[in-house]
Amino acid sequence: MGRSQRKLLAEEEYLHKQALSMALHQHQLSQRFEGSMSRRIGSTSSRRRNLPDDPISNEKQAPDFLEKMITKKFILIHGEGFGAWCWYKTIALLEESGLLTTALDLTGSGIDLTDTNSIATLAEYSKPLIDHLQSLPEDEKVILVGHSSGGACISYALEHFPQKISKAIFLCATMVSNGQRPFDVFTGELGSAERFMQESKFLIHGNGEDKPPTGFMFEKEQMKGLYFNQSPTKDVALAMVSMRPIPLGPIMEKVSLSPEKYGTGRRFYIQTLDDRALSPDVQEKLVRDNPPEGVFKIKGSDHSPFFSKPQSLHKILVEIAQIP
Repeated sequence: MGRSQRKLLAEEEYLHKQALSMALHQHQLSQRFEGSMSRRIGSTSSRRRNLPDDPISNEKQAPDFLEKMITKKFILIHGEGFGAWCWYKTIALLEESGLLTTALDLTGSGIDLTDTNSIATLAEYSKPLIDHLQSLPEDEKVILVGHSSGGACISYALEHFPQKISKAIFLCATMVSNGQRPFDVFTGELGSAERFMQESKFLIHGNGEDKPPTGFMFEKEQMKGLYFNQSPTKDVALAMVSMRPIPLGPIMEKVSLSPEKYGTGRRFYIQTLDDRALSPDVQEKLVRDNPPEGVFKIKGSDHSPFFSKPQSLHKILVEIAQIP
């Protein structure tokens, strides 16, 4: 790597950190936002568990709901193009609640410097998550949260490390069935995989124009329309300087999932009801085809993990963590 390239990467990393710092500061200054959400556990007639209205604002209540949790550690997995930085609101809220939270950069994402054109498989893409699970103490379990195509990564982890995962939460995510490709979930917006590979103007040919495409990246206006139609302007600005190209190999790979491993995991799904990248109808079909233990819905929320209603996501995550 040449000196000029190293300098460019250092400046880019510094810019990302500065943007994240500014976003965190703005979040701390913002007023509490009341989200609107609904849920179902098992069946639509299930009664809602009573949670503190705002567990982070009442320190006396915090130990009460924490004591109910067997697993208090969340691992947050971003979706395509994003990085660990996209979870800054969720990290702040969970940690203020006394919960342990780790957000990971998948390979070639965030500030991981791996060339996205070199990532050909879901195993390579998910390696930071797998390495983290392998490093956990033998008796420790975690709650995984996967956003968008990060759902395929937590499905992969459930298949290979079911004993390390207490619960898996799919946030407007690709909760695929056995033999399905993560890309197949997005065909309503992007068209078939075959057509996308042949015609999309967003493709990246990292190995040469005469070779198969290695990744893709939407233009800013497409990203804003698909991901951030309800997001605050400051969050969109952060994303525009932080998004990375998306490796094609991992999302075009058919995922192998077995009933003995993946099938024994405890899965929950959070639907986003104003989502343009993964429509509510598509999310509902994912739930029907591959039923999880519980389903939650956040009204007025787009496909961004920032969310216009971060308090709603926080409350749902805390609630799922409390489910015995």
